[in-house]
Amino acid sequence: MTKLSVLDLAPINEGSDAAQSFRNSVDVAQLAEKLGYQRYWLAEHHNIPGIASAATAVLLSHVGAKTKTIRIGSGGVMLPNHAPLVIAEQFGTLASLYPGRIDLGLGRAPGTDGVTAQALRRSLSGSVDMFPRDVMELQQYFAEPAANQQVVAVPGSGLKVPIWILGSSLYGAELAAHFGLPYAFASHFAPTDLRQALFIYRQNFKPSEQLDRPYVMAAMNLQAADTREEADLMATSMMQTVLALARGAPVKLQPPVEGFAERLGPHERAAISRFMTYIALGNAEDVRDSLLKFKAETAADEIILSAQIYDHKARLRALEIAAEAMDTLA
Repeated sequence: MTKLSVLDLAPINEGSDAAQSFRNSVDVAQLAEKLGYQRYWLAEHHNIPGIASAATAVLLSHVGAKTKTIRIGSGGVMLPNHAPLVIAEQFGTLASLYPGRIDLGLGRAPGTDGVTAQALRRSLSGSVDMFPRDVMELQQYFAEPAANQQVVAVPGSGLKVPIWILGSSLYGAELAAHFGLPYAFASHFAPTDLRQALFIYRQNFKPSEQLDRPYVMAAMNLQAADTREEADLMATSMMQTVLALARGAPVKLQPPVEGFAERLGPHERAAISRFMTYIALGNAEDVRDSLLKFKAETAADEIILSAQIYDHKARLRALEIAAEAMDTLA
C-alpha cells in the first residue's frame, strides 16, 4: 500500500507572522497524525519571507512535543550549509527526545540565494562537492563509536537516525543508490527528471545496513477542496508564490485572487505549468484520480504532499480530502 505523508513549508501568510505559522504547523502535524499520514517533514529554506522553517531542527522539536506517534523529520536539511557534526548533534537530540520517530532528509542545494548562502557558510569553497563525504561523516556519527574515535556526536552516537537523500536531479538518485538509502524526489517543484531519476535509483541500488531494497518517496502539490471551483481559486495563492520566485522576489503566501489565471501571459503560464505538473487539484474524486495516476507513473512507496494554501482551515480540509483517498492507493 502506498503511504501518504506531509511536507510542510511552514508558510507565512500575507498579514501574518512566523509565530502564527508555527501554530498552524502544529495543527497540520496533529491532524496528519490523526488521519494516519506516515510522516510529517519540514523543509529548510532561508531568506524567503513566506517560509518560516529556517531553523528546521528547532521547529521539529516543537512539533514533536505536540504530537505522539507520527514520524517527523527534515525534507530536508541542506547539508552544505552545516557542519555534519552539528546536524548529528541536533538530530541526535531529536532522536533522544522522540525515539523511533525521527528522519533526517538531506539536500545538496543551499535552499536559498547565493548571497544568503554566503552568509550561512562564510565560505562556499567545495561545500556542494563535499556532499557525499559529508553524508558518510554523518553516518559515522550515528553509528556505534569506533575504537579511539576522537570526535563523537553526543547525543547522536549509536542512535542510527535514518538518513534519506533528497533530490531534484539525477545526482541524488545516483548517490542514494550508491549508499543504499531511501530516496525522496522533489517532483512538486522539479518534475522534469522524475522518471529517469527513479529508474537510475532502482537500477543501481546497493543494499545497506539501513535499507535492503529501494524505497522511493515522490512529492506532489495538493490543492483540494469540496468543489473544483474552490480548489481552482485556492490554487492562485500557490501560483503567485511561483511567479514571485521566478522573478527573484519571493513574497509571503498571498490570498487567492479571482480571475488570476486568466490574466497571465504565456511566459507566466509556462512557469506555473511546470510547478503544476504533479498536483492533486480539485474535489475528492479529482484528488483520488490524481493520486492513483501518480502512483501508477512512479510506483512510489510513499507520496508526500505539499499544500501551499492561504486559508488555514482550507489547508486542513485539503489534507482530510487526500486522506480519504488513501484506501484507494493499495
